Parts: sequence; C-alpha cells; structure tokens
Amino acid sequence: MTASGAGPTLVLVLAVAVLVGCGVILLLERSLTRILLGVILLGNGVNLLILLGGRPGGAPIVGTGPTEQMSDPLPQAMVLTAIVITFGLAAFLLAVAYRSWYLTADDEVPDDLEDRQIIRRAVRNEVGTVDQGGEGPNGDPEQVDPEPARRRLRRGDEAC
Repeated sequence: MTASGAGPTLVLVLAVAVLVGCGVILLLERSLTRILLGVILLGNGVNLLILLGGRPGGAPIVGTGPTEQMSDPLPQAMVLTAIVITFGLAAFLLAVAYRSWYLTADDEVPDDLEDRQIIRRAVRNEVGTVDQGGEGPNGDPEQVDPEPARRRLRRGDEAC
C-alpha cells in the first residue's frame, strides 16, 4: 500500500498480474506438474489481489485504537480460507500426478477419444451426424431425461 493509504502501489498490482498470468499459462499446459504449479501461482495471485482490496490500517482488535484506523478483517479471513482451499487442491493434483506417473511413467494429460474424433472430422471437413428430430418428446434416447422411479411410483404410474 502507499504511504498515504490511498490504494495499492503499482508494484503490487504488477505482481498480481504476473502471478495470475503465469498461473493461467501454466494451467493451459498438458503436464500435470505444470498444471499444479499454475494452480499454486494463480492461487497466490488471487490471494494478493484480495488483500489489495482491503483497507490498510492497524490490527482489527476492538479497543486498540479508533475503528477508522483499523484494517478490514474480511479480506484477511477470505485469504486464509483461500490458502486452505488452494492447499487442498494442490494436494489433490499432486496425488493425481503421482498416480499418473506411477501407472504410465508420464504426467501428460491424454486427449479424450471424443476429442480425437472431433479433430479427425475437422481435418476431413466432415459434419457430425445431425439429429433430424421427428421422434416425439419421448422417442429420442439421447434427449430423454427419465424421471426418478420414486416420483413415478408416487404418481401411481407403472414401475420400470
């Protein structure tokens, strides 16, 4: 913060921008270790951004000074919560990366089968199959969302 308490300094704003930018770039990579580093950098950048949004001042303890000169405790509480969430997500991603390395000796995220089909169709300039309709509201199996069995039984309809 600036000496007068008017707002964040340019250095802190640039630090937020660099942390978030590098975190997003690392999140877009295929390697799970880079994704893990991206989550950590993005979490730290957002935490710094939340702290910059708070009011600077003294400790927010009642009785230590006038309330106008106390810092805002809400951003500090939000950052503590975000640190715990980021740590939990980082631990989960670390476990996934370890498991991937253990099973395949590689931590790269593979393409889905559907992604590969879409890429092949795009290369051949094909159009996917189009649902022409006309089956009625309950005739198209990929469009039907059946009701739960309990609701049907409550209404007195036939059971599945």
